[in-house]
Amino acid sequence: MNLKLHDIVSTIIDEKITFNKVLGITLDFVDENNVCLKLPMNDLLVGNPVHKSLHGGVISTILDVTGGITAFVGILKTLEPDTWERKVQDIFQQFGTIDLRVDYLRPGLGQSFFATGLLLRLGNKVAVTQMKLHNEKEDLIAIATATYIVG
Repeated sequence: MNLKLHDIVSTIIDEKITFNKVLGITLDFVDENNVCLKLPMNDLLVGNPVHKSLHGGVISTILDVTGGITAFVGILKTLEPDTWERKVQDIFQQFGTIDLRVDYLRPGLGQSFFATGLLLRLGNKVAVTQMKLHNEKEDLIAIATATYIVG
């Protein structure tokens, strides 16, 4: 694992995008080709009080964050590692979600959830990612595709 990459991404998730902290989203793993975020279940995230399942808005949020971080890591890979910390601000000045499509495959039941991302395409202006959300039993909860403006 690249510790510099881990530290940069962890700082973004934990400190720069404070909404992640509100939900409890943390970095589980990152390298140049893989991103995995973790979300522990808690009562404040329940969307269905009968089944105690994860709220659909929380599901879409962690998938969007995962896709964004996946695109961000893809951009970093195009740069020299010694410039990464200086370039973070520049990258995020032109970064945002254009489109997010989520397929909810089964109820969000579990004690913790893991979202992974795959970079499908990175261009000069747009990035496309695909994400998956599993619970701790590796049940596939939802999948998503997202498009981000990156330049």
